[in-house]
Amino acid sequence: MTPPSGRRPVSSTAAAVGAKIRLRRQQRGMSAAEMARRAGLSKATLSQLEAGNGNPTIDTLDAIAIALRIPIADLLARDADTGPVFRQGTDIEPGEVSRELLRRISSGNSLEIWRLRIPPETELPGVPHATGTIEHLLIATGHVTAGPVDAPQDLRPGDMLAFAGDAPHFYRTGAEEVDITVVFASPIST
Repeated sequence: MTPPSGRRPVSSTAAAVGAKIRLRRQQRGMSAAEMARRAGLSKATLSQLEAGNGNPTIDTLDAIAIALRIPIADLLARDADTGPVFRQGTDIEPGEVSRELLRRISSGNSLEIWRLRIPPETELPGVPHATGTIEHLLIATGHVTAGPVDAPQDLRPGDMLAFAGDAPHFYRTGAEEVDITVVFASPIST
């Protein structure tokens, strides 16, 4: 349904892509006029896209990505929020196969995958990581309280938690050992 003003509502995807275009352009110190010229777009079109009011084609997004000198996926990635992201584990029926996207990590990151095993009744302070690092925990076995010092989560097998790894964080086990797969996504400095 079209609003009374005759304008279509802004979709969350269009708004996120528009914000990403504006952010990347500003990070490069590029004016809207220069960006539009490099991408072969009118300033009005670029303005509409940055405002989240457009519906760009793949070719338009590709031209913008080339002008910004970034992968097109960086314009579509929606994981810029460094706040804690919690995904509760899900159950499946016996014999059922399940695939779940837990977290998409944009390009421009160095990834490390670690296995962390902590004995029962242990509190472990998190090692501070490089600025911008996001730490992802996927609980294999056991129960643990973990995450940012100011917003810890109680986690069980199958749960996933992502949080800013450069902020104070910790892991605390209860009566059982815990086995965690840890993925660190750190920005690649250029």
